[in-house]
Amino acid sequence: MSAAQPTVRSAFDLTATEYDRARRQLVPCFDGFYRAAVAALDFPREAPLDALDLGAGTGLMAGFVAAAFPVARITLIDLAPAMLAQAQARLAPVIDRIRVIEADYAQAPLGGPFDAIVSALSIHHLEDSDKRGLFGRIFGALKPGGIFVNADQVAGATPALEGRNKDEWLARARALGVIEDDLAGAIDRMRFDRPATVAAQLRWLAEAGFASVDCAFKDGMFAVFGGYKPV
Repeated sequence: MSAAQPTVRSAFDLTATEYDRARRQLVPCFDGFYRAAVAALDFPREAPLDALDLGAGTGLMAGFVAAAFPVARITLIDLAPAMLAQAQARLAPVIDRIRVIEADYAQAPLGGPFDAIVSALSIHHLEDSDKRGLFGRIFGALKPGGIFVNADQVAGATPALEGRNKDEWLARARALGVIEDDLAGAIDRMRFDRPATVAAQLRWLAEAGFASVDCAFKDGMFAVFGGYKPV
């Protein structure tokens, strides 16, 4: 998670130790969502990837990437130190391939160049103008032929669809057995959400220079999309 407001950092730091407890309930399409994100990284599994995870949080996405690409080097960047502490604990078995940076990626240099830049459930905290600016900076931080994959919360295409998606999410989370405290915490953190539609973000990616922009997965308010930097 990343945004300019320090209250975003505080909100996630306060829940760091419990954050992953309800991931499968609060992301009802959890398996398909993360599977699609990793599958979009269409490199050979033994490729020595240099990857960047934006808003890495507790290292969930980085962990999936590390497992899929056993010699990949992954840089994690996040503004919440308690979340990064959880990430380091999760990734302890592969810590020799991990670099952790505490910073707000909306403002800090991204470094690179990288073969792949990924993000999960983070960029939707940015205002739309900041998303567009970030997409341009991501493009600049990729190697030619590199890929950006964003697995994120998105807005419905219309207000009616937005309302339906939120109602469906709530019903599915409860059907999966989320405890009310975890649900209340998630709803409280949603005050920081600034999601945009998939269509708008694909357009912004194309405007930033990305090619083959596409949405690989969508389930209600969750989507996986991105594009390539031309060779």
